[in-house]
Amino acid sequence: MSDLRPLSASIQKLTSATFSKKFVALGRVLNNWDDIIGPDMAVKTQPIKIHYRKPKDKSEKPQATLDIAVNSADATSLHYQKDLILARINQIFGDNWITALRFIHIPANTSNFVPPSVPAKITMSDKENLTTLLSTIDDDEIRKCLERFGLGILGKSR
Repeated sequence: MSDLRPLSASIQKLTSATFSKKFVALGRVLNNWDDIIGPDMAVKTQPIKIHYRKPKDKSEKPQATLDIAVNSADATSLHYQKDLILARINQIFGDNWITALRFIHIPANTSNFVPPSVPAKITMSDKENLTTLLSTIDDDEIRKCLERFGLGILGKSR
């Protein structure tokens, strides 16, 4: 059994630096989305993808484009705030590597779009059922981890 290693030790070898940077960057944008775009627009928009362009020359910096899901009416007002949004994003990263924004139009009445700032409602009966299911686990740490995991799954399924 000495050959077993934690998955976290192997992941770093499997993923490249670009791959990890891409998703860490999008996570940082998501975490700071209210500050970047403002609380009123954060409910109506969502950053969905970062596209990277490799530089042609080694002396040039890599560039990135951020895709933002937004309905057509709000895309127009955001288009006029492009420079301000880019300045706020690049202030968080401390580098001007996001150079452009692209607005992905979604229908205003779509049900697929759930902004990240809108929490899902979990009922008390769901919490009680989860607690009952996990009551047979003796290890407190494992039970708490499974409870957070279960609440996350319940929140996403709603």
